[in-house]
Amino acid sequence: MHGLLPDRSSAAVLVLDMISDFQFPDGPNVQRAARIIAPRIAAFKKRAKKAGVACIYINDNPGRWRSDSRALIEHCVQPGAAGADIVERLHPQKSDYFILKPRHSAFYATPLEVLLTHLGTRRLILTGVSSHQCVLFTANDAHVRNFQLIVPSDCVAGPTAQDTRFALHYFHSVLGALVTPSSNLRPAALNRKR
Repeated sequence: MHGLLPDRSSAAVLVLDMISDFQFPDGPNVQRAARIIAPRIAAFKKRAKKAGVACIYINDNPGRWRSDSRALIEHCVQPGAAGADIVERLHPQKSDYFILKPRHSAFYATPLEVLLTHLGTRRLILTGVSSHQCVLFTANDAHVRNFQLIVPSDCVAGPTAQDTRFALHYFHSVLGALVTPSSNLRPAALNRKR
């Protein structure tokens, strides 16, 4: 593309809906869940980046449709913004990709599939919120596209523990995803070609 980003990555970490001001119905509960998993996602992302794994932030586009990820980030880190501490911890780097989505799934009406094809990605590592909505919709769409799914169980969350348990069970039993704590995952091994 323009030389700053990896040209090939067999695996990619998707960070779903963690850049937010959490100003939506059930936002405070999602924010609490996001605050718990943010340090774990940040630690896993750091290990993944060292192994050359691409990182793709995929986020809802709140308010007017501007397709402006920088404006969204700036809005979310303003003093007093509900999710500022989460966004600061997970602030995208120049080498990360950022896609805005109009609905639940990261694949719906976005360039995600084109980007993954460009990267040669076949393995998706799903992280973020909400486990039983946007992460689940994305997992379903990835599954029908024959991506191998990996879900670090400590890096996804929903507004309630029950929502998260439901989603983790579904990822494993219905979609055949590898569901395990992030500490069990070796990013270098995940980024190898099959």
